[in-house]
Amino acid sequence: MLAEYLPTLLFLIVATGIGIALIIIGNVIGPKRPSGEKLSPYECGFGAFENARMPFDVRYYLVAILFIVFDLEIAFVFPWAMVFRELGVFGLIEMGVFLTLLVIGFVYVWKRGALEWE
Repeated sequence: MLAEYLPTLLFLIVATGIGIALIIIGNVIGPKRPSGEKLSPYECGFGAFENARMPFDVRYYLVAILFIVFDLEIAFVFPWAMVFRELGVFGLIEMGVFLTLLVIGFVYVWKRGALEWE
């Protein structure tokens, strides 16, 4: 039974070897010309904040959460599309209800101004 896992084990060994070899080759052959600008911390195109505990605007998190919610909702459409013919009219109506609720939620969020970035 363990012989069935030999190709998988061989694949993992080769993949790990290639990954380690590429890292070593990059460190050995790659250019090393450090400068003050290259070694300075980089944070979104401007200098680092003076305080790491500086609070962020809640709207940033709200937009991020809304993106994740609406992105994950679309993930439910793919399995439905795969079995669309087997579900028939009932599946079509259910997906219509689902997408209608999704659009209503999107319009609500839009009207409340959650997507506005000032």
